[in-house]
Amino acid sequence: MRRHRLLLPLLMLAGAAAVVAARPPFACAPGGPATSMAFCRRSLPLRARARDLVARLTRAEKVRLLVNNAAGVPRLGIAGYEWWSEALHGVSNTGPGVRFGGAFPGATAFPQVIGTAASFNASLWELIGRAVSDEGRAMYNGGQAGLTFWSPNVNIFRDPRWGRGQETPGEDPAVSGRYAAAYVRGLQQPYGGGGRHGGHTRLKTAACCKHFTAYDLDSWSGTDRFHFNAIVTPQDLEDTFNVPFRSCVVDGRAASVMCSYNQVNGVPTCADESFLRGTIRGKWHLEGYIVSDCDSVDVFYRDQHYTRTHEDAVAATLRAGLDLDCGPFLAVYTEGAVSQRKVTDADIDAAVTNTVIVQMRLGMYDGDLATQPFGHLGPQHVCTPAHQELALEAARQSVVLLKNDGTALPLSRAAHHTVAVVGPHSQATVAMIGNYAGQPCRYTTPLQGIGRYVKTTLHQAGCTDVACQGGNQPIAAAVDAARRADATIVVVGLDQKVEAEGLDRTSLLLPGRQAELVSAVAKASKGPVILVLMSGGPVDIAFAQKDRKIAGILWAGYPGQAGGQAIADVIFGHHNPGGKLPVTWYPQDYLQKAPMTNMAMRADPARGYPGRTYRFYTGPTIHPFGHGLSYTKFTHTLAHAPAQLTVQLAGHHAAAAASSLNTTKHLGHAAADVRVSHARCKGLSIPVHVDVKNVGDRDGAHTVLVYASPPAAAAAAHGAPARQLVAFEKVHVPAGGVARVEMGLDVCNELSVAGRDGVRRIPVGEHTLTIGELTHLVTLGVEQLAV
Repeated sequence: MRRHRLLLPLLMLAGAAAVVAARPPFACAPGGPATSMAFCRRSLPLRARARDLVARLTRAEKVRLLVNNAAGVPRLGIAGYEWWSEALHGVSNTGPGVRFGGAFPGATAFPQVIGTAASFNASLWELIGRAVSDEGRAMYNGGQAGLTFWSPNVNIFRDPRWGRGQETPGEDPAVSGRYAAAYVRGLQQPYGGGGRHGGHTRLKTAACCKHFTAYDLDSWSGTDRFHFNAIVTPQDLEDTFNVPFRSCVVDGRAASVMCSYNQVNGVPTCADESFLRGTIRGKWHLEGYIVSDCDSVDVFYRDQHYTRTHEDAVAATLRAGLDLDCGPFLAVYTEGAVSQRKVTDADIDAAVTNTVIVQMRLGMYDGDLATQPFGHLGPQHVCTPAHQELALEAARQSVVLLKNDGTALPLSRAAHHTVAVVGPHSQATVAMIGNYAGQPCRYTTPLQGIGRYVKTTLHQAGCTDVACQGGNQPIAAAVDAARRADATIVVVGLDQKVEAEGLDRTSLLLPGRQAELVSAVAKASKGPVILVLMSGGPVDIAFAQKDRKIAGILWAGYPGQAGGQAIADVIFGHHNPGGKLPVTWYPQDYLQKAPMTNMAMRADPARGYPGRTYRFYTGPTIHPFGHGLSYTKFTHTLAHAPAQLTVQLAGHHAAAAASSLNTTKHLGHAAADVRVSHARCKGLSIPVHVDVKNVGDRDGAHTVLVYASPPAAAAAAHGAPARQLVAFEKVHVPAGGVARVEMGLDVCNELSVAGRDGVRRIPVGEHTLTIGELTHLVTLGVEQLAV
């Protein structure tokens, strides 16, 4: 997100007393100059209050409200405000809105998003959002954070090299969309009001889903995000790239969406009226503001040369629907654009009204904080024992067991008194929290976590750093430790010097000599060898999968402040792993076939293009999407699901309804389908009830994954995914027990497919549901209704 990263000093005051000065009212302070004005009257509708305020402002005052470091209006008793705060997986000081120090020396650092996505636990995602919301609001009350958090990142992790894939929920649109809605609900915790048709809801904090849209390249092979024009088909926009954003706005009711640096089909996203006004506000009905990624307006003027003048850039972005500029561009050039009649005061008023309403929903125009619902939150609500325990539990649920030969894992404490702990991440701290992180409450390293389970640990890093390059790496010392131990745990992987914002990878292999370290230690060890990987993106570890001396492999993502404890809890059986990979792990040679600049999701065999993600790629993998083992075994039984369902048509008259049933032909295949816009979607759902039985001897959590495949003719005619995840639920099942999972498949959303024109249609015919070892057929028919 950052073009020029801001490095803010950490004002860490060791032992500082937990005393925080109350933040003075942002506006409408008792006895202030505006208390009698309409915009301060809490009894009025928010839009009326916002319009009253905007009408009182001069043009110069309004223009200074169009940027992230918005100026105050002293004559009306309104303070300045910094819009840019971050809370991707904990309150973060990446942006200037958050400052650690004094009464707030740190905040709970939860696992990086790619890790919590591996839990496939939507309840957990919302709980994390709620905890972060508590801490963010507390820091706002103390004057050390804002209330507008530019999180989450819900871009699709399309290419395994992307340095920012770690920030996302992975490659699947359904998972990313559900994550977006759950985390946003947790962050915002809306209350009061009547929603879209009965007044604005109030918010605890305001979330922002970013970066709209088709943004998943930072810097690769001479192409960077500031100059990249993503060529994307309507079909891929509809069924892949835009899906999480729609869920974020429609289901999560996010208060904001951020547009991205890149162009899409020749138009900068922050200047694309069809995207901002047409889709985000028009189709999805955003109640909130649209903000640019930082310096994006300057980028499309200066770097992309999209407009001839500064004032043309102002006109392009305001008329497209942008409300707030992260950067100074609009503050500098908007008045000139008005003078040149390229924008009007009404354009400015509309943008400022949208941002002010969000501030009002947050209570910023309601006077004294102490009288407001969250005014009691303070330092005692940050880094609480409950939040830190939640961070540990989230880290445990994030761990994915990739390999477990025989009964190697969990390790027995009784049989393994001396354990060698080696690898460049064996004492990881900062590496565990990934990017867009803050200052954690504390760290537990892997070495510390493992040390709590065994009598003796033999520690050797084996590499001087994650890069592990050069001939002076202390691999021999690590090998010696492995020879002397009852078991060896090797902790390797990536860090922010390998994958990060502005840094895409060129290889899927472990950096430097890490693989050499792993193999040498495995060869020397007299006991079982457990390999632990920390990374955001996938790693080609084929060598380790094939090595019989490596008995177990875990992927931990970037597991947050408690990562070392969580890893140890899994290795020694205190926690039974239940995580599943949220991305496909490709082999290294995949990279030669798929340039990052090729945005096509679907394979093109004629050109040797393999396609992207499990939905369209059918080649070899190191591990497939959804892979993850357990220390127990689960079976599925279908308890209930219909074999047939009728789709009712809707239209203004019978002729319109009749024309809703189309026949599409492609390469000799004919497929009947119904446009989603012509179907009666309300209540059109397929109930799917699954009994999950734990047939092992350990309690465990299991994720039920439901995939749908359309009729073969429809798949061929529309280029639909061969299979698509349509539902998932996490359930805990005791050893020998059975738990029923009840899900409903929304036919219009889950069983429709996007055509090449980007229009969603429901294929008529036999759909296949796959749930683990089960398959179930559901036939969709059509019933025409006269209207």
